[in-house]
Amino acid sequence: MPLFDLPLDELREYRSASAAPGDFDAFWTGTLAQAREHDLAALFEPVDTGLSTVRVFDVTFAGFGGHPVKGWLTLPAGAEAPLPLVVQFIGYGGGRGLPHEHLLWASTGRAHFVMDTRGQGSAWGGGGDTADPVGGAPAYPGFMTRGIDAPESYYYRRVFTDAVRAVEAARSHPLTDAARTAVLGSSQGGGIALAVGGLVPDLAAVAPDVPFLCDFPRAATLTDRHPYREVGLYLRTHRGRTGDALRTLSYFDGVHFAARGSAPALFSTGLEDQTCPPSTVFAAFNAWAHDDKAIEVYDFNDHEGGGPFQEAAQLRWMRSYL
Repeated sequence: MPLFDLPLDELREYRSASAAPGDFDAFWTGTLAQAREHDLAALFEPVDTGLSTVRVFDVTFAGFGGHPVKGWLTLPAGAEAPLPLVVQFIGYGGGRGLPHEHLLWASTGRAHFVMDTRGQGSAWGGGGDTADPVGGAPAYPGFMTRGIDAPESYYYRRVFTDAVRAVEAARSHPLTDAARTAVLGSSQGGGIALAVGGLVPDLAAVAPDVPFLCDFPRAATLTDRHPYREVGLYLRTHRGRTGDALRTLSYFDGVHFAARGSAPALFSTGLEDQTCPPSTVFAAFNAWAHDDKAIEVYDFNDHEGGGPFQEAAQLRWMRSYL
C-alpha cells in the first residue's frame, strides 16, 4: 500500500480536532477511586516452566469492579534486589499467552509484567485467561462498540482501569522497583500504554508502538480496516448515533491521555499503516505533554511498523530511564 495519509512534514504538525470532555479528569479520578475500593489482592504463584534463566509467576489481581485479571511476572533467575520494572500490554484479540512468549525484557535484567486483556485472547498467540463479566448493549462483533452507548459502560473503561491496577499489582511485588517503572505495548497495547501514561503520574518511561485508540474522529473515517471499522459498521445500523458514539469515545482517546503524559516517551509509526494511520499516531505524539519525547518513523511499513527494529530501538532508549 503506498502512502495514503498526510505527508510527513504535515504529520509532524498535525493536531487532532478531538476535544476532551470537560469532566474527563473527574471521570477517570472517580473510575480509579471506585476500583481502589476493592482490595488489590495481588497473588503471585510460582510456575515451573522449564526455563532456567528466568523465574515466572502466575499473577491474579483485582481490576475494574474487583474482577480477577491475570498476568505473568517474569524475573531474571537469581534476582535478590528490587529490579526496574517493564509493564506490557497486548495487541487486539491477543492474551497473555504462555510465559516463554515473553522473554525479551527479563533478559535485560529487568522485571517484566504482562497483563492479560479481559475478554480477549482468542484471536492469536497462546491465548488468554481473563473473562469480562460485564454485559452491554448491542454491539458490532469485536470490542470497539461494546457499551458505546455511554462512557460508564464502555469496554475500554474496564480495560484501562485493569491496566492501572496491573501497574499497581506489579509494583507490589518485593522484587520490583516502583520508582523505575516503564509501560509499553504495540497497537492496542500501545493505546493502553498511552492511557496508563496519562493516568499514572510517576512512571519513568512510556513506549507506545504503533498505538491504536487514538484520534477516533479521524481514524473512524480515514481507514476501512478493522478494528476502527467496527465503529462505522455499528453506526451504519444505528443511524443518528454518531454524536453520542464520538462523545463516549472521547473519554478513551489516546490524544487526551497524551496531553496528560508526565514521563519521557518513545512512539513509533509506519507511514503505510492503514490499521492505525500515522496521522492518528502523530496526533497523540504531538499532544504528549512531556518535553522528552521521540518518534521512530518507518517509511514503507504497514501495521507491523518497525517490528524487531523497534524493539531494538526501545532497548537502546530504555537504558536512559531504567
